[in-house]
Amino acid sequence: MSAGPYATAAGRDIINSAIGTGATVTNINIAHSAVRVSWPVRVGTPPPCASAFQPRLALRAAIDEARRAGDDVVLAQVLSGGGGVGKSQLAAAYAHEAARVGSGIDLVMWVSAADVQQVIALYAHTARLVQAPGALSQDVEADARAFLGWLAATSRKWLVILDDVTDPAALAPWWPAVHSGTGWVLATTRLKDSRLTGQGRSRVNIDVYTSAEAAAYVEHRLTRDALAYLLDGSQEQLALELGFLPLALGHAVAYLINQQMACSDYLELFRGRERSLEEMLPGWADAENYGRQVTAALLLSRAAAEAASPRGLALPVLQLAAFLDPAGHPAALWDSYPVLSYLAGLDVDEHGLSVPVSRDQVQESLRVLNRYALITYDPQSTGQEVRMHALTARAVQETTPHVVRSRLVRTAGDALHAIWPDGPGPGPGREISEILCANTITLTRHIGRALWEKGTHKVLFQAGESMLSNGLLHSALTHFEELLAVTEEKYGAEHADAFRARTYLASTYNLLGHYDKAQALYERLLADTIRLHDGDHPSAHTARAFLAATYSHLGRYDEALRLEEKILAACIRIFGDDYVDTDWARANLAVTYNQLGRHTDALLLCEHVLVERIHAHGSDHPDTHLARSNLAATYGSLGRDDDALALCERVLAGYAHFYGEDHPDTQLARANLAGAHSRLGHHHHALLLEEQVLAARIHLLGDDHPDTHRARSNLAVTYNQLGRHGDALPLAKQALAARVRLLGDGHPHTIRSLAILATTRRFLSPSDAPE
Repeated sequence: MSAGPYATAAGRDIINSAIGTGATVTNINIAHSAVRVSWPVRVGTPPPCASAFQPRLALRAAIDEARRAGDDVVLAQVLSGGGGVGKSQLAAAYAHEAARVGSGIDLVMWVSAADVQQVIALYAHTARLVQAPGALSQDVEADARAFLGWLAATSRKWLVILDDVTDPAALAPWWPAVHSGTGWVLATTRLKDSRLTGQGRSRVNIDVYTSAEAAAYVEHRLTRDALAYLLDGSQEQLALELGFLPLALGHAVAYLINQQMACSDYLELFRGRERSLEEMLPGWADAENYGRQVTAALLLSRAAAEAASPRGLALPVLQLAAFLDPAGHPAALWDSYPVLSYLAGLDVDEHGLSVPVSRDQVQESLRVLNRYALITYDPQSTGQEVRMHALTARAVQETTPHVVRSRLVRTAGDALHAIWPDGPGPGPGREISEILCANTITLTRHIGRALWEKGTHKVLFQAGESMLSNGLLHSALTHFEELLAVTEEKYGAEHADAFRARTYLASTYNLLGHYDKAQALYERLLADTIRLHDGDHPSAHTARAFLAATYSHLGRYDEALRLEEKILAACIRIFGDDYVDTDWARANLAVTYNQLGRHTDALLLCEHVLVERIHAHGSDHPDTHLARSNLAATYGSLGRDDDALALCERVLAGYAHFYGEDHPDTQLARANLAGAHSRLGHHHHALLLEEQVLAARIHLLGDDHPDTHRARSNLAVTYNQLGRHGDALPLAKQALAARVRLLGDGHPHTIRSLAILATTRRFLSPSDAPE
């Protein structure tokens, strides 16, 4: 879009906003000049629209809607948002449209509102251009007031744009008072403040590009420069990495053009963090003449926020927030003892003692940072009340002294651990745990080695445990592999933290069906524990219990039995008959009895464990439901199918409530319920459940997990029972091939799959069998 009659000028995206009470208008009857006004009048120099300018139709619609709320015309809108989101570009688009010949707008003004004296001077100048009554060309402020009076009274159509208002108090007397439908005031600002609304004004929040707009900008810009070959499929990921920030995208694309660099190469450099944000988005890449380097634009209002915050808390609060997940963290973190202690330690009294920091002071600092658009503080966003744009976070990190960073990371880790919910739970508890996991991962990506400076930080284990509890198995695998590698590098393979990380990693391997890897780790743990301690050490019994479970997965039931009988005897001898570890040893032995066909022995143990769990945890605890599930399996093996069905229904309801529908344990409970229905001949009920289980396991665990193949095998059986042998055949084939590959020819599950396939083929005539 052409700049029209305006001179080219840099778009200013400064700070704050100014919404006052409106100007007091005094009409002074002075004879007009004999010179006629040449309409339309254009004053000021808005920035030209950026190359590949995105129309942002949804935002335009929101602005237009804000002008007309119901039956009322709202004659002033304030575009509010952080640095670089494109507020000035949107306002400039309206200015250029209004300036077109035939638009019907008689006066279009672009006012740089960062300095109130510039506003007054431009008002006074325009008063003379439009021959406002009372403009005497002798007193600048008097002429400016005359112009405000003219705006309020004229029948001509006008648009005044106040770009980047910075001082609400100073600008309050100079805010145009709109008393008719002929005029419109549009302002841009960073400040989020109650003074933005009222007096006939409404606020429109301006955010970053949508993903589609960001990708379109990169594609259009490079294509117009005949550099489409730099679009190697990474442009969407590049836009995501830059947080869809228009200012950053403009600089990045200019960098690509000048350096002839493909999107993927730039993305690799940017992620590597070997170069600073200022190097990756340098001032020379300001091809759109924004007039400001990205880091400076993002942090422009920091000094003002520091001055406004109580006791100068804004900077340390901002720095601490910058090392957490940009997507958000709980506001409860700022009430935690580690955070309050850290902030108090930054200031001492005359006796050298830390000056306490109150929760109210920290809350006020968060509100100040929100007001200056450095963070988003939204108390209504449960679990992610405090957010920060990723580039703002990086800019803060890179301007934080190295000596401070390690302490910030450790403080953040302490605070996350302090507010972590106790154990898995339904609804919000699980959601909060997942948010805290994301924040912990973000911490480790910055200067995460700080989390190993004084022993492996407890939040790292807490995050991994939470991933396992919530069924985020692939995330847990990556987490524990990295945790073990760094812990061994830092402290050695025989350090207690390395043993703990190795145990968690082996458990994750088990849950993901990587049984050979789990076995190797557990056997190493057992051998190392016996070597360093003795065979009766509690850690040795723990390693035996996990190893026995792995043997069971591998179909080595006799080996599992020997270990579990030894564990139960040792627990009774060391801890007593009613200790929690003894309870678990009994439960594990019962599972192995069932696998070996010793169902009567299993029944006695399962009934005992269920009674103990109800007594210890209550009737609805997940551990109690697990005991019910084991008892239901035993009932099924003994032909007590009605009893098994009732228990399975209760377990499924309990798990769905506690873990949610998409948790692996909930899907296991659903599969067990399907089995109970199938044994009772309720094949249509079983079919509905098993189809859900297969779909969920593919989604949660992947196509090649042992539990996914078990779901295929079970569904094939149900298809056969319903006479749908053609549907059963491909499932039976796939399950058998996978089990041969994963478990070997002699595994009980492989043998069962072979029998299912043989049964399926027996029902199919040669003409029915697919090629």
